[in-house]
Amino acid sequence: MGNALHVWQDMFHLPIPLLEKLARPVIVYLCLIVFLRLFGKRELAQLNPFDLVVLLSLSNTVQNAIIGDDNSVTGGIVGAFALLATNWLLMWVLYRMPKLTKTLEGTSSLIIQGGVVDEGEMKRQTLTPEDLTSVLNKNGFSDPSEVDLCVLEPNGTFYVKGKTPSIEQVEMGEVMAVLGQLSDEVRALRLELEGRN
Repeated sequence: MGNALHVWQDMFHLPIPLLEKLARPVIVYLCLIVFLRLFGKRELAQLNPFDLVVLLSLSNTVQNAIIGDDNSVTGGIVGAFALLATNWLLMWVLYRMPKLTKTLEGTSSLIIQGGVVDEGEMKRQTLTPEDLTSVLNKNGFSDPSEVDLCVLEPNGTFYVKGKTPSIEQVEMGEVMAVLGQLSDEVRALRLELEGRN
């Protein structure tokens, strides 16, 4: 009976003060927001395996800072609550203050406009030509000349809009025009043959 009581006590007893338990996740959360803002949108975009490794390692790196010397269930619940509450509060504030949202999140980065790649913006965002090709391929394009607009959003997603009409549509239009011309010529030949007979 005493052993079972000891297990329950270990599971739910907080070895660190509650205020510290609440403050740790809040501080780490806010620092991560600032760091991700400083280091750019690329980390959020996860363009290559290195970016993914950084994000996965980051979660493991800050784990001890968030939980401290505490493996209790209560500590995990309090830490999770603090993270979720901080995120909810920040989203609530940002929803009501659009100017602050723009300051914290940053602005969109225009990578391609009218089929022309902005090399300077690619350098600022540390995007390689291979990264850009991968983004375009995921969106159904094989060449920047096919793209009217490619924007890296503050949340790390890419918005890609093809030219209107697309190259495939233009080529299809040309093929259809040639087929129409051939049909007209075939009709004219038939009429000519019928006129001879």
